[in-house]
Amino acid sequence: MTETHSPDAALEQYLDAHRDVRIASFEAFLRIPSVGALPEHAGDVRRAAEAIADDLRTIGIEHVEVSETAGHPIVYGDWLHAPDAPTVIVYGHYDVQPVDPLDLWESPPFEPVIRDGRMLARGAADDKGQIQMHLRAVEALLATRSRLPVNLRFVFEGEEESSSPNLEPWLRANRERLSADVAVISDTSFFDGNIPAITLALRGMMYAQIDVTGAPVDLHSGTHGGAVENPANALAGIITGLKGPDGSILIPGFYDDVVPLSDADRAAFAELPFDEDAYSEAIGAPGLVGEPGYSVLERRGARPTLDVNGIWGGFQGDGAKTIIPAHAHAKVSCRLVVDQDPDHIFELLREHVERIAPAGVRTTVRLLGAGRPSLTPMDHPATKAAARAIERAFGRPPLYFREGGSIPVCASFESILGLPVVLAGFANPDDNAHAPNESLVLDNFERGIRAITYLWDELAAGVEPRP
Repeated sequence: MTETHSPDAALEQYLDAHRDVRIASFEAFLRIPSVGALPEHAGDVRRAAEAIADDLRTIGIEHVEVSETAGHPIVYGDWLHAPDAPTVIVYGHYDVQPVDPLDLWESPPFEPVIRDGRMLARGAADDKGQIQMHLRAVEALLATRSRLPVNLRFVFEGEEESSSPNLEPWLRANRERLSADVAVISDTSFFDGNIPAITLALRGMMYAQIDVTGAPVDLHSGTHGGAVENPANALAGIITGLKGPDGSILIPGFYDDVVPLSDADRAAFAELPFDEDAYSEAIGAPGLVGEPGYSVLERRGARPTLDVNGIWGGFQGDGAKTIIPAHAHAKVSCRLVVDQDPDHIFELLREHVERIAPAGVRTTVRLLGAGRPSLTPMDHPATKAAARAIERAFGRPPLYFREGGSIPVCASFESILGLPVVLAGFANPDDNAHAPNESLVLDNFERGIRAITYLWDELAAGVEPRP
């Protein structure tokens, strides 16, 4: 293994000299409205994939291809010229969330602007900005050293915001050429207050839709009210039957596979600098609620959840229309913790809904997406390497915490490729990801680029490649 590099003056000079160029590149990438979940943006999603591929080729990455899937393409490229050094898979996603509600944006979501030291645009933090950090870090290293300290394989997908339905088949089909020692994912954020941090765990996801139908068409509520079941009323009762007043989930068997938090786990949560009142005020919530017996941080990162993400049906226009709607619908998601299987949780949800649904309506439950939870130990050599790199770039050792979000590929890398995963993300926690006015602190962007260059040195020095 190589020795960790001392401060690299040539690298810093290159980064300083090219700041305006990389900001312009970042802005150009953000202008592509690559909303992966909306069919009308399919061409834009492909355009984003092609833009990444062109960028990879320009900076010197080899074997670049825009690989087709049953959905949006996956961009692959590699640089494999570091003998006796570990091989790293770098993952990110170039699809972004829809921008609704548009009227709450301070500026058009795909016209990036810099305001108060932040880049404001959809995808700035999640995850286009962090892809840009990796591309610009490798560009700087190759420009100043003509080589990298580790071997890199890049995998950038366009369906992460839709639960990555085509990623696992692609990983299985490309298992041989994806041989590596560790995976690095930059799609997470720092801790509250923008304190440098490494995410050790991510929750999994089960996403379903509940459809309740009655008559083929809307019925007059005066003529038929009292004689037929109202699908909207029925759906409201079903939703009420999913959770108790205290926030606990009422689905039988839901908690059976949840691994209890150890005393050490709870002590680690308690040591994190967190102000519940400030958190509530920052998000604008009138109060905090949740599963009894657990702190806010424990509920956010280490306990499973069930939430209604959308509900609709019946008349919603101005004025009155006295109908019994023909149908009503809800989208429901569960965040899952280690050892919970999303397919099993879906079956439990489906069975429970069928059990509590009233007579007089037809009720179906459909699985829309799933992802497994992930956990990487704090003492893994790759985690320690990331900690050293972050401390060097940001001037303080990182905290360690569990994040409530989901990145399906984490569990896929572990189960399909047998790889440990390091979640080295650099977004600010108040980035408004998935919401209007998404932004990335530009100091995080700049220091993140440097942290990534340091990470490759640290991994070369601290991780033994597989035989």
